[in-house]
Amino acid sequence: MKKPLIILSGPTAVGKTSLSLKLAKKVKGSIRSADSIQVYRHMDIGSAKISRDEMQGIPHYLIDELDPKQEFNIVLFQKLAKKYIEEIYADGRIPILTGGTGFYIQSVLYDIDFSKESGSDSIRKELAAFADREGNAALHKRLAGVDEISAAAIHPNNRKRVIRAMEFYLQNGYPISRHNETERKKESPYKFAYFVLNDFRDKLYRQIDRRVDLMMENGLLDEVRRLRGMGCRREMVSMQGLGYQELFCYLEGEFSLEEAVYRIKRDTRHFAKRQITWFGREKDVIWINKNEFSYEEDAILNKMLSILKEKGIQT
Repeated sequence: MKKPLIILSGPTAVGKTSLSLKLAKKVKGSIRSADSIQVYRHMDIGSAKISRDEMQGIPHYLIDELDPKQEFNIVLFQKLAKKYIEEIYADGRIPILTGGTGFYIQSVLYDIDFSKESGSDSIRKELAAFADREGNAALHKRLAGVDEISAAAIHPNNRKRVIRAMEFYLQNGYPISRHNETERKKESPYKFAYFVLNDFRDKLYRQIDRRVDLMMENGLLDEVRRLRGMGCRREMVSMQGLGYQELFCYLEGEFSLEEAVYRIKRDTRHFAKRQITWFGREKDVIWINKNEFSYEEDAILNKMLSILKEKGIQT
């Protein structure tokens, strides 16, 4: 008998957090984050992390788990996610996987096997040396030449993930995206509903710009200064997050604060576009277009509850 799993995803700034809380209350759910930055402590503003008060008593997992100096990757995410899923079931609750990192969601939903990704130190060092010498963009271009799908999903500045994808190709002779696609065709071990919340592109982009302005007003620059004072360096995995990388560059004198904010907005919009493209390739996705519900959150919630009932996930 498959156990239930609910996924609520979508592009950044689309409004997942508020809806996930309402959904959790209705289905007796616990929320497990699928975000690669909210897992870090001290990184609150730039990750749009939910506060303890905002959680409204709903159990949340994979938030504030790691120190920013620790490396978080897909293998560790999958391991922790499986552990917390079992804890949620033991509590008699339904796990709700919420966030915008599609690959993380995919890894849990289809139980992707990462055993072939043990890696090679020599290849990794060679690729890192190439990036140091030629730049992140050049390394990303190499990846695009052998694995266009992975390159489209990974930001050029996310050196760790670019190296991991290139490393897989060089070790196995075929792209990691093909491996993941094969794994994704497996039947899910869960009885699930995979919702993707979406909006018109222009409205989403305006919301992203407003969110970045609000983050700056709320002290994102000071947050990055504190992280830098704690010994965080811009090449760390945690500092690859949108907002953190750009403000590190500002603090190190590479460009003005105005330019940094412009880049955060631009790169976040590009990220949202890549997220939508990713979800468009996923099978079994249920698109929830906000405009079709006149932007009424309760109407959206009722539709989701109706679908869950049809699937036998919620009665």
